[in-house]
Amino acid sequence: MAFRTVLIESPSRCSYQGGYMVVRKEDGTVKVHLSEVESVVLHTHQAFISTYLLAELATRSISVVVSNHKHHPVGQYLPLHGAHNTSKRVQEQLEWSEPIKKRVWQRVVRDKIRMQAAVLEERGHVNHARALRAITEQVKSGDTTNREGYAARMYFSVAFGTGFSRDADLPVNAALNYGYAIILSMVSKEVVSRGYLTQRGICHRSEYNQFNFSCDLMEPFRPFVDRLVLNSMGDGFDKDIRLLLCDIASQKVAYRDGAYRLGSVVSLYVQDCVNALNRMIAPADIDGFSLYG
Repeated sequence: MAFRTVLIESPSRCSYQGGYMVVRKEDGTVKVHLSEVESVVLHTHQAFISTYLLAELATRSISVVVSNHKHHPVGQYLPLHGAHNTSKRVQEQLEWSEPIKKRVWQRVVRDKIRMQAAVLEERGHVNHARALRAITEQVKSGDTTNREGYAARMYFSVAFGTGFSRDADLPVNAALNYGYAIILSMVSKEVVSRGYLTQRGICHRSEYNQFNFSCDLMEPFRPFVDRLVLNSMGDGFDKDIRLLLCDIASQKVAYRDGAYRLGSVVSLYVQDCVNALNRMIAPADIDGFSLYG
């Protein structure tokens, strides 16, 4: 099972050889078998990657994320076709009714707020966590009263301090954006591998966003990034925090009476959501998850 995120931060030449990703740097050569690789993050403008390797990465549904000079992920490379029956899956997606999309979105929002409450409770904000859990019961089909936004304002002011703004040019926001981009790449990989379009969302519907559906389904996983940043970030957005964020797929998550990797839970959650959208299960039967440890 794939479990590694390969982070490239120094001048490198990346190629393919006999099932391995070969990374040649000034201080030596590293080989990683592609069966172990979940994603690749190129965090330098001096990395050269062969088309042979790119083709193998696409064949194995391994995503590649590219960052800009400000350390912000700005691009992602995904397979063109993720399943043998992509046309059938896309037709299914086009036929999802508004009522079922609204009910699944209701569940996604509830899961997100519940996870935000868990993060606050873990950090000792018990009363605010209780208030967030009460908000989950107020989320209507389609979240027509925007409980998601209301909960987010409370959550960020408590978790990151009064006056905190997600729009501010701060190292903590750079770290959050970096982590969210990693989560988005994980979800996009799962969406594409099942033959669905990342562009056609159930709530996010911007004509300028090619990842609307991925943005929908990633929402409950954002608090895992928040938690990591709150617990581990020092004074700046440095290599140490980037390494931790790149390895977020390996975090343990409490799921189905056990401890699972976050990457595995993302995959199972995406599958549950599309099953609900296809009316194979009820939205209420989508398996939830929680913090581990």
